[in-house]
Amino acid sequence: MLLADFHPAAAESIVEIPVLAAIQSNDKGVFEVLLLRWDRLPNPSPMVLQWQGGNIRPGQSNLSSMALAFQYAIDHTPHIDHAGTVSAIGIAYTSTGTDGPSAGAVMTVGFVALLNGDRIQRGIAMTGTITKDGTIGPVGGIPDKISAAVREGYRTILIPEGQRHDPRWNIDRLSWDLNVEVKEVSTIEEAYHLMTGRTLD
Repeated sequence: MLLADFHPAAAESIVEIPVLAAIQSNDKGVFEVLLLRWDRLPNPSPMVLQWQGGNIRPGQSNLSSMALAFQYAIDHTPHIDHAGTVSAIGIAYTSTGTDGPSAGAVMTVGFVALLNGDRIQRGIAMTGTITKDGTIGPVGGIPDKISAAVREGYRTILIPEGQRHDPRWNIDRLSWDLNVEVKEVSTIEEAYHLMTGRTLD
């Protein structure tokens, strides 16, 4: 496991989310981990988000999606005292650059889980963009992303609604060949329930 030696401080909250990517140089996809940490300190207030590095260099589109995901999480956890610092650390097996909005949905689920104190269930990964109202939007390279998740032991993959039968690929055949369950999701509420087992009020 990429984060086996990481031990957060007792007062912190931490959530680890899988990030799937596709690259043009191969058809195997890329698996990354985004580690989200909240120090739960009373300052700064309001809460701030910072990118803390790791060995992944995010592009502007990726950072914009992260900011949108973070704001959605704040807006949908009104019962939480939004103070302190949330840090995001990107980790991959080799140093890499990443860009694109396709991790927006899983980052949103991750931020909400972090603030709520919920856990992301093992074995479930997701790809999809995010909009301000929580709608999960379409992405490319889905077969490569599914392959990357399966290599890491993930058995359930969530993809945007309407993309299972995209003419660019055959997800039914791929899921059969890889023995993986592929489910479509349309909203963060739906994805949150599947990834945490909890409801997003």
